Amino acid sequence: MIHFTAAQIAEITGGRLVPSTADPALVPSSVVPSSVAPSSVVLSSVVPTSVVTDSREAEPGSLYVAKPGETADGHSFVGAAFAAGAVLALCEREVADADGTVYPSVIVPDAVLAMGALAREAVRRIRTERAARGEAFTVVGITGSVGKTTTKDLLAGIFRSTAEGSSSPTATVAPQGSYNGEVGVPLTVFRADASTRYLVIEMGATGLGHIDYLAEMVAPDIGVVLCVGTAHAGEFGGVENIAETKGELLEALAPAGCAVINIDDPRVREMEARTTARRVFFTSDPAGAGEYASRGTLVAAHGTTVDAGGSPVFDLAVGDAAPVRVVSRLIGAHHTTNLLAAASAASAAGVPAERIAASLSEQGPGSRWRMERTDRPDGVTVINDAYNANPESMRAALRTLADLGQGRRTWAVLGAMLELGDESIAAHTAVGTLVVRLNIDRLVVVGREARALYISAVNEGSWGSECSFVEDADAAYGLLEKELAPGDLVLVKSSNGVGLRHLGDRIAWSAGRTDIQERS
Repeated sequence: MIHFTAAQIAEITGGRLVPSTADPALVPSSVVPSSVAPSSVVLSSVVPTSVVTDSREAEPGSLYVAKPGETADGHSFVGAAFAAGAVLALCEREVADADGTVYPSVIVPDAVLAMGALAREAVRRIRTERAARGEAFTVVGITGSVGKTTTKDLLAGIFRSTAEGSSSPTATVAPQGSYNGEVGVPLTVFRADASTRYLVIEMGATGLGHIDYLAEMVAPDIGVVLCVGTAHAGEFGGVENIAETKGELLEALAPAGCAVINIDDPRVREMEARTTARRVFFTSDPAGAGEYASRGTLVAAHGTTVDAGGSPVFDLAVGDAAPVRVVSRLIGAHHTTNLLAAASAASAAGVPAERIAASLSEQGPGSRWRMERTDRPDGVTVINDAYNANPESMRAALRTLADLGQGRRTWAVLGAMLELGDESIAAHTAVGTLVVRLNIDRLVVVGREARALYISAVNEGSWGSECSFVEDADAAYGLLEKELAPGDLVLVKSSNGVGLRHLGDRIAWSAGRTDIQERS
């Protein structure tokens, strides 16, 4: 990470340091400049070497951010963080130990906003230091209702396959898992330093202005908008507000930047008018897309098919260059959009098409619980796609299940899609109807919040043992353990908050499995 002294952290965040000196027993010599006498450590000179928001992740040299949480207050764990080696805390109030000694802290009005201010300065310093050495630095922001994490993983993989992106452990920095909000984005930034060539940022939002805040923090050179769906529609107040928010990323780009636009999505296509940056358009349906080539670079998938394992295969055309073959290892035709988005951003960053295609063809899933395939020894195949769910991703996963399930008995184990607001019942009803129309053999609906999905399937004509409703994951596991047979293909999908990803793991680990192996 970019190193700041405690005094600099206070200045950047508008906070105040308490107390004026620190107990040497709390401060390892590795985080104090050599000019400072260890017998009298001046707190302002302390230099944290990492940033954590979970006291269990604290280590010697950490800055612990005591942010308020949904179920717990981080201030309650300041002592635990220092016991694990933290040397400074970022707090909203003073916290003392059992003897009344105040822990070394920077006190700020809002710890999360203070993280953002520190991340903003870190990006500025990396850019300045690299520019002074004549070295490039590229920040890519990625947003969209579906596919952000997969696209982020793919793009980071492409960058790491280049000489510049693999020269050091921090040459390419991308989020862990789905760190994409006001806390996750700073934590990603804090892993970068002056050796970072590529910084990939995933940007999520639950309301207007959220993407604008993140974009102002990291100042992206390239902005990628994947799609506008109905995820979080309840929180946003409607799909139009989602589109407005996603487009904030393109508005934040400087004229010298690059907007990567999915022209297959009408709402994203309309965002072209919201940016003055140069444009890269991508499409999986190149027929009739020629007009976009006159306004920017067109990146297209030609002749898209799926192989026997359900993976996309296509010829990637970047501008006027000769097409290059991509044979993906991801499962599902819907991943073509993510592959094209990653290819477009990499091309905008100057990576040759041949290198892009080679990397995309080498990469499997980069994050857990996203179309994660496990083939059990007994012949049952489990596809665990339960990290998240919304109507768009649910439809895509079910169609993949139907395509892969030719000649096999197919199971859809589905939980609720959360945060859909007033559209929830209609959205779940539509999914239940789709399951029947795709001729999925068995449907297991888990949890009361998804009951509309079950009722819809029954009304559509699924009855008897074809369609089951269970109250919780344990009941679903019991049903599946009893009825799964060799050759069955099982899809598990729900929103993250429902927790069916853990059910997917339990099913995958059954029949003697002790690990999860993604499709090779």
